Amino acid sequence: MAATAMQANVEWRQNMEFVATVGSGHEVSMDGSKQTAASPMELVLAAAGGCSSVDVVSILEKTRQQVTGVRCEVSGERADATPAVFTKIHLHFIVTGTDVNPTHVERAVKLSADKYCSVAKMLEASVELTHDFRIEPA
Repeated sequence: MAATAMQANVEWRQNMEFVATVGSGHEVSMDGSKQTAASPMELVLAAAGGCSSVDVVSILEKTRQQVTGVRCEVSGERADATPAVFTKIHLHFIVTGTDVNPTHVERAVKLSADKYCSVAKMLEASVELTHDFRIEPA
């Protein structure tokens, strides 16, 4: 199987502000001082939540669940030493809908964590990743 190449270019703007332009042409602002944009480490959390959320929504749609919303609250703990890498990341999914089956949500979250989410699979080599969910009526 051939590898898929991806790329991003990061350009310094001013102070600790940078703009990343990714291969699809989209831009993402970053700020190492967290004053004007998310920090690169905050974007790692967002990437984990985004990647897993895509999987969860896709799987729930395939099981014809009446989902009206999915939110992923991601929290992370970082080491006290330099580099301050993440040591723990927790993804908490809040699924909103009508008659949503908890078994389907549990399966979707588990499949994302164990099989589909590329970001989570990459991080799990060095980070303790945990997941849970809650279902709320629409």
